[in-house]
Amino acid sequence: MEGPGAMTDLLYTEEENDLRAAVRSLLADRADPAALPGRVEESSPYDAALWQALAADMGAAGLLVPEKLGGQGATHREAAVVLEELGRAVAPVPYLTSSVVATETLLALDAGDSYARDLLAELATGRKVAVLAVPLAAGPGDEPGATGTVSAGSVSAVADAVRADVLLVPRPDGLYAVDAAEAEVVPQTPLDLTRPLATVTVADGGSRLADAAAARAAVRRGLLAGAGLLASEQLGVAEWCLEETVRHTRERHQFNRPVGSFQALKHRMAKLWLDVAGARAAARSAADALATGSPDAPLAVAVAQVYCSRVAVRAAEECVQLHGGIGMTWEHPAHLFLKRAKADQIALGSAGHHKRTLAELVDLPAPGAAR
Repeated sequence: MEGPGAMTDLLYTEEENDLRAAVRSLLADRADPAALPGRVEESSPYDAALWQALAADMGAAGLLVPEKLGGQGATHREAAVVLEELGRAVAPVPYLTSSVVATETLLALDAGDSYARDLLAELATGRKVAVLAVPLAAGPGDEPGATGTVSAGSVSAVADAVRADVLLVPRPDGLYAVDAAEAEVVPQTPLDLTRPLATVTVADGGSRLADAAAARAAVRRGLLAGAGLLASEQLGVAEWCLEETVRHTRERHQFNRPVGSFQALKHRMAKLWLDVAGARAAARSAADALATGSPDAPLAVAVAQVYCSRVAVRAAEECVQLHGGIGMTWEHPAHLFLKRAKADQIALGSAGHHKRTLAELVDLPAPGAAR
């Protein structure tokens, strides 16, 4: 067992690198970012065959589920690797919402609940998709309705609800599982076209999974894991944007020279590389803290979200700008990465939300607070 002052190894293990290679190979075959703008324009970008291959055939949907419940028995570190690769492809699959947030919420419940166990087994094998019916902007510690988007049994801006088979619905008296076919799910127009949003209206009913106190703890655990691993998705977005920008500026010539050789652009890309390296450290720290059940996990998650959300947006902005005219076109996927980065910036708690969490965790009074 590691001592109190032991260093944590945040480097990728051999198994994690093997998993990365498998996911990257799958996405290269089935989710090339260059083809995504056309799919978004023509129809829904969701690819059921890709989800089947990732979730069921590869077993990625069950990484966080223990083997005794039908999963892979892996940790948040492995799930973070999957999300990093999904971020690099802005893949339109409900991995974050179902395989992380909903799955973690269910894992926090009493293991004796047969419905929750059976549902976890179905999520782990990719047979079903579950979504926690809270707004995309809800962060760890938010009470249901705290974001001001819940009224009269309706919740707006629920991510991936249109793809869900089961909705996990927090109510004042507990957490309920409701068949999505029994709810009214009205699609909304999202900024990020690869992660659909919807308004969900659910009448009374469903299977009660937990009482009010247990439901609050379970929802908090689900949102904390989601926020922590979202940082890895943001890292993947930033990595692709940096690599694509370096590639383009190396191939694009002006005055008979690669534009990437101009000193001003070199400095911008070097600064971005440093930011991405920092984001990788923050994202890995959050994933490791979640994987080990560290009491510092809320702190690591807050740090990762504050840092990685900013880096992803900056990397996407630089990608669009340094591609010149082509970067502003619909045909180039850069705009999809920018939209994903901007949408992720407020997902599972804004930077302001996580800064307030940090202030509370380190006992630092917020500006203007009474002393």
